[in-house]
This record gives sequence, C-alpha cells and structure tokens, in this order.
Amino acid sequence: MEIKVLDRGFVRLVEVFGDDFSAVQAARVSYGKGLTTPERDKNLIDYLMNHGHHSPFEHIVFKFHLKLPIFVMRQLVRHRIASINERSGRYTEFKEDWYIPERVRIPDPVNKQGSVISDNDTLNEEAIELIEKTIENTFITYNKLLAMGVARELARIVLPTAMYTECYWTINARSLMNFLNLRADSHAQWEMQQYAFAIAEIFHKKCPLTYEAFIKYGYTGDLLKIDER
Repeated sequence: MEIKVLDRGFVRLVEVFGDDFSAVQAARVSYGKGLTTPERDKNLIDYLMNHGHHSPFEHIVFKFHLKLPIFVMRQLVRHRIASINERSGRYTEFKEDWYIPERVRIPDPVNKQGSVISDNDTLNEEAIELIEKTIENTFITYNKLLAMGVARELARIVLPTAMYTECYWTINARSLMNFLNLRADSHAQWEMQQYAFAIAEIFHKKCPLTYEAFIKYGYTGDLLKIDER
C-alpha cells in the first residue's frame, strides 16, 4: 500500500503487526479473557480510548517506508518512540531529487508559528525561480566536489534540506496517534501535514475501529475527520 506525497515523495506500508483486536486481547488479558463478540470488542476499544487506557494499542505496530525531504525528516525524528533507519549520504550519492513547492507561503498574520499560501503571482514566480536556481547550483557544486575526490560524507554538506531522503519508520499505534495529534494539525508545517494525512489514511484502513475511536475520543488536532479515508 503506497500513497504519493508532495511532488516526489511517498508513504509506503511495508507491514503491520496486529489489528484492532490485538488491543482488545491485550486489554482483556488482565482478566484472563480474550475476544468475545464483535460488538463487545468494538465497545471495549471505544472504552479504552475514551478513558485514556492507551497501552493496549502499543500491541499494534506499523512499519513504513517513507520518501521525504530532509527538512520533513528532521521533524519526523522528533517522535522518538519509534524505530528509524535512514538512507546514508555517506554511503550513497545524492541524485537530482529535491522538493520544489508549487507555491510559496508567507507568515500567517494570526498564527505566528504557521504560514499561508501567497496569492501574489509575481512573488511566487520569483521565489520559486530563486529556490530552483539555488538548489541546482548547490547540486552542481556537490558533483564537482565528488569529481575532485572529496568524500561523499563531506561533499554533502553543501546540499540543502530540500533534498529527498528515505527511511524505514516502525511505530506502534499509541505513538502513531500521538504523531497524528501533533502533525495532522493546522499548527504543523504544511509539508509535514501531507505525510500525516497519508499515514492517517493507512492507519484507518488497517485499524478502522481504533482510528474511529481515536478521532472520536483522543484526537486533539483539527484536520482529521471520522470519515477520513
């Protein structure tokens, strides 16, 4: 299962361990019991989420393969209750693979932490051209350094954070929900939101009962809805 994100990125589900009822099993073991009926099991998921009993959801684990700009990657690693391995710029050469926004954004006059899309076409054209030229020039410099014999681990220092990287990211459902609370929210950077939306879509498809209970009882963001697909 793969969802395209931004101009060249993606979120790909590699594997998932468990499902909605893994949380039910984990919760009921306290009483020496397991699954009962679909309706009662669903009600238990709602109860757990509504009352903040989140540890059973740690028994659902997602492994993702992500392709994302480095500046988005740096936000992803802030979510430390997860396992992550990233493609190395020491061992591999960067290719002509970087993120260019369709339109630039300007500071949000209300939310000082955020930004809004500029409706100034002249500003957008000039800014995008400047971004593209700057990245192209740094990439030319990067290749020149490699050709001169400079090691990859040092030549890469001239490259911008717009360069795409890849990683494997393994996270349990409890931590994933915390990620969505913070990143599927209007206060998060727009590019980060797009990855959060893709991850939310996969979460919903694989664990629909947990997702819907989360949106109903546990979600603190302002962008996701109960009918998210």
